[in-house]
Amino acid sequence: MNSRRTTAAALLLAAFMLVSAACGDGGSKTQADTAAGTSTPPASSNTGSTGTSADASKSKPSETPAVSTNGQNQASGTPGVKQTAQTDTKSGTKTDDIQVVANPADVAVLVNKTNKLPDSYKPQDLVDPNVPFTFKEKLEKRKMRKEAAAALEKLFQAAKKDNLPLAGVSAYRSHETQKTVYDRYVKKDGEAAANKYSAKPGQSEHETGLAIDVAGSSGKCAAQDCFGATKEAKWLAEHAADYGFIIRYPEGKESITGYQYEPWHLRYVGVDTAKAIVKQGVTLEEYVKNAVPVSKPKS
Repeated sequence: MNSRRTTAAALLLAAFMLVSAACGDGGSKTQADTAAGTSTPPASSNTGSTGTSADASKSKPSETPAVSTNGQNQASGTPGVKQTAQTDTKSGTKTDDIQVVANPADVAVLVNKTNKLPDSYKPQDLVDPNVPFTFKEKLEKRKMRKEAAAALEKLFQAAKKDNLPLAGVSAYRSHETQKTVYDRYVKKDGEAAANKYSAKPGQSEHETGLAIDVAGSSGKCAAQDCFGATKEAKWLAEHAADYGFIIRYPEGKESITGYQYEPWHLRYVGVDTAKAIVKQGVTLEEYVKNAVPVSKPKS
């Protein structure tokens, strides 16, 4: 009996020691991982929070899917724009990032230094408007989207009727062409200066097929500051909206649009939108609700 009791006690003691040893290994590993900063975090709750700012700097910016209804992004409130932002985990605030346009074919699409077109975007309805240009060659910069081209023809006819005939200077540019144009200006004047009057590829309205630079039929002051003092420029400021166009970069709005005054740069947005913008005395950035203003042009 005594030997049986002794054997049973020994077996119980051995089992207890095995259990204790197993718990001790797990605890020591956890402590070592914690000290090294490599402990496995609990299952994610999709809060997006991180333990350190270093983790935040490595994290990929979150992206809000675009859910569009009639060109209106329900998430951001911006027509045709997919919001991209990243969070500073120290302050918990969002910092503005470049947005990628979700509906680049929208006639009222906002394209600027904070809203870019998809790199692969090319309008599918480009045509040559039946208007005179300052050049004779059949180049891509003659082209505009069909709706904008038709409106431009009416605008040119009205200007001619008022004895102020116009000529096109530059309309559509492909992504590749815009890159060439921008790089040339950077090489010529430096990046900081170029950013005041030239758009980076993907950020140019010319790539939408909805914008055109115009001049008087003589071509004098084409795409130059002196155009603003011409009768043609004054006529455009008064009548362009009747045909769905706005002076896209008005004087005194440089801090909002990100570009200097360009009285020659017309942008088609549709008659109703154009008239509303002119009546309110605002830019397209201000007209589009919740759009990110370009308060400080990015280099």
